[in-house]
Amino acid sequence: MTIRLLIADDESLLRLAFRMVLEAEPDMEVAGEAGEGEEAAAMARRLRPDVVLMDVRMPGLDGIEATRRIVRDCPRSRVLILTTFDLDEYAFAGLKAGAAGFLPKNTRPVELLSAIRNVAAGEAVLSPRVTRRLLERFASQLTPGAPERDERLAELTSREYEVLVQVARGLSNAEAAVALHLAEATVKTHLSRVLLKLGLRSRAQVVVFAYENGIVRPSTFDST
Repeated sequence: MTIRLLIADDESLLRLAFRMVLEAEPDMEVAGEAGEGEEAAAMARRLRPDVVLMDVRMPGLDGIEATRRIVRDCPRSRVLILTTFDLDEYAFAGLKAGAAGFLPKNTRPVELLSAIRNVAAGEAVLSPRVTRRLLERFASQLTPGAPERDERLAELTSREYEVLVQVARGLSNAEAAVALHLAEATVKTHLSRVLLKLGLRSRAQVVVFAYENGIVRPSTFDST
């Protein structure tokens, strides 16, 4: 199946470089290019790409707000944030906005292509532990867990809540399966239900949600 992509970056030469790499692949097609955030959000609504490569520093509407709009308006489109550095505030903000993951702009082509295919298949782009490191670094920007947690948590079964805790601690599906004495496929099924019930798009958003609701604590990653 062909993966349709939208490239959003204000540097035309960089867009051209990405296009050359992507269109050399038989399973990828560049459906469009955007030079600023407002245009990217509008094109995503019109083209419905599978994956959006999103720069964050663009004139006018920035990539973070554009990501938020795309996640809201195009449920099937997944966003990959492109950052200058591996762990920066833009990557953190992008994950909170609903991005599926982030990549440094100097990522090697083979890693970029692999990440795009993983995202298109609904898999994680970055490891759970990298997500956890990112959240620890920017923990001060998270809303402290309030005494009254999000009411949607009441919709989770006890097993789904256990899976939520393990994912929030940074465990992969396989590691969570071992911890909970479940099959990995069962963990994946429970995680899918957690995402649906909480209205989340990715395991990265699960971790942010858990931090903001006091389910895990920054720096220690202990469940509460």
